[in-house]
Amino acid sequence: MGAESMLPGRVTDALEEYGRLLDRHGITWGEPELHYVKFFARRRVLPPSLLDRFWQLVFEAVAESHPGEPRDQVAARLAEPDYDRVLRDTLDGELPGHLVAVRIEPSGVALKGAPRTVLLPLRPEGQNGAGAPGEERISLLFDSSRDEPCPVSVDDTRRTLPPHGAWLVEVDEDSTIVAGGVPVHLETLRRPIPSSRLRLRAGLPCRWSVVADDGSGWFPPDVPHRYDYHGRPYFHGDDLVLQVPCVELTVTVARGMEYDEARRRLTPLPGEERLVELTPERLYDAPARGWYGGDLHVHLNWAGDRVAVPADAAAAQHGEDLHVLNLLAGNVSGRRVYDREALEHWTGRDLPWSDATHLARMGVEYRNDLLGHIYAFAPRSAPGRYHTGFDGDADWPPNADGLRELRGLGALVGYSHPFRTPIADGDPPKGIVSPVPRNCAARELVADAALGLVDSLDVLTHASIPATASVYRRLLGAGNRLAVTAGTDAMISFTRSDNQSNPPGWARVYARVEGELTARSFAAAVRAGRTFATTGPWLELSVNGQGPGHVLPATRGQRISVTATAVGPEVSAVRIRTAEGVWAGAERLPAEHWPEHRGRGEDRLTVTAELRVDAPTYVVAEVLCDPHPRTLTATGYALTSPVYVDVDGRQVAREEDVRWCLEWLDGLENLIRQHGRLASPYQFGDHMSLLQQARAVYQGRLS
Repeated sequence: MGAESMLPGRVTDALEEYGRLLDRHGITWGEPELHYVKFFARRRVLPPSLLDRFWQLVFEAVAESHPGEPRDQVAARLAEPDYDRVLRDTLDGELPGHLVAVRIEPSGVALKGAPRTVLLPLRPEGQNGAGAPGEERISLLFDSSRDEPCPVSVDDTRRTLPPHGAWLVEVDEDSTIVAGGVPVHLETLRRPIPSSRLRLRAGLPCRWSVVADDGSGWFPPDVPHRYDYHGRPYFHGDDLVLQVPCVELTVTVARGMEYDEARRRLTPLPGEERLVELTPERLYDAPARGWYGGDLHVHLNWAGDRVAVPADAAAAQHGEDLHVLNLLAGNVSGRRVYDREALEHWTGRDLPWSDATHLARMGVEYRNDLLGHIYAFAPRSAPGRYHTGFDGDADWPPNADGLRELRGLGALVGYSHPFRTPIADGDPPKGIVSPVPRNCAARELVADAALGLVDSLDVLTHASIPATASVYRRLLGAGNRLAVTAGTDAMISFTRSDNQSNPPGWARVYARVEGELTARSFAAAVRAGRTFATTGPWLELSVNGQGPGHVLPATRGQRISVTATAVGPEVSAVRIRTAEGVWAGAERLPAEHWPEHRGRGEDRLTVTAELRVDAPTYVVAEVLCDPHPRTLTATGYALTSPVYVDVDGRQVAREEDVRWCLEWLDGLENLIRQHGRLASPYQFGDHMSLLQQARAVYQGRLS
């Protein structure tokens, strides 16, 4: 596909404007610095294991500055602290391999960090040819332990650090760095090494990783230097040439979750070009069974450290063998809607790189940080409104209005990255509704689900999968019929950002499609609930021979047969759940007890149970996972949509779950009263009217 056909004029103009924003403002692109925008640069540096610690220190810093304020008021001020000092305190002296520090101590200045490999040229200067890697910018942290201010500078940018201050900045290999009048020379960390070339070939587009033992990654020329949740470098393509150091390297090839990884250890010789042929082994073939996997929440551009172009999305989709890709136009923290021009150009059409088994569409993220964020897949045209509550706008109208408009445009809709706050079965909803007022949680979901305005919930997400799964079960038990889906919020314009810089499709919703794969057939399958969502394992559910989405009529006392099967090397347990909780399960034996002949294709676990139904219920299957390199987040998991079991003509509506939802609505009303930005009484009245309609639905179910 030629660049001209992939980049229409308006799209090209928008991308050029994004480049100017990046050059002028850095990673935030000049967006208003809400707490999560302010975090962008620090997220590039922090390992995922330290993210909770970072936010704990931010909260403590705000609480110290505002003693006696209620927790929710403190949480509304999370953008106030000095994030570079918080970063320094979070690291507590430790340096990730990709971070360099200038320690400014009373006795002097010292440069700290891991040695950086520099490749000696293959040919005379200026003749390296194909394979010469592009340079990555270096994250540098000035860290002062002095009791007095200290002047520092990077190139033409000067700053005075306060006592015990810190400053995180991006530098180049040849940047001029001065701290307290002392020049700092990055070349002292350089380690020159002879170089070679690798040619990587799989025979099909894949995800590759070339890593030295010190964790450094190596890339082909003109390819973004991307890193996944585990900090592993990766890039997409096939038959690629790259320059590498002559040290022991690990080459890994993968292709999304339907494939295992293949790897090879090697030490290239100076000046040679070595061909590495690796092909990942297929674990399961979903399309052969009529199932297609999609990621319903991906951004091409959403600020970031580079401007992403459509070719980047095409390479990722084919390299991950991701069947359905939903690229969302959306704002960050201001009024600008990124990739709106691409949406308006391609709306209602498949993107140019789509084929029979790879479908890409432009969609919409409708956003309000108080009420929640919504994905829309395959609208017929662009909506009139993309967000509320940003840059001085009111938190009005309710999200329900956005859902109605998007549904009127034919879009599949659901709530994205719903919940970050931990919540377990049995916990009251207060802990997830109120602690941080504007943390993007899907607070209006409980009302919109009751009113039938939502098709699905992204249970598989970069937010808390266990918390979201718990809420999802409550909603099902309260009588709401929602499909389980997956939306990763992968951002192609970020190259190092824990979950967000993962490849699209690291979590997927699989939908059983009737006929050919099209936007319409995929959306219809999700609306019908013929889905399961997963971070990797294949998952099947059969209830009296019927799969997810089916409504099974039954009589009181009838017995039904349930079977659940999971396939994948990370699978540790399979469970069958009903509205009453876990009904049956099976666990995998530890690896030391596996038969010697066990192969990768035998990573299968099945549980079968018989269930007597005395009241309306639902049946879902879930998979619990052991830690595994295939899992690109903190929690490996898979979950089916329900088979609904209606008894004597009645649908499930457990009193406990219905009252839980009513309590949620009370908490949401209080939150809107305290933290809603509303311009008039009638705007507040619209929210209260929506909540009253939802309450009436739930109260009706109690009877």
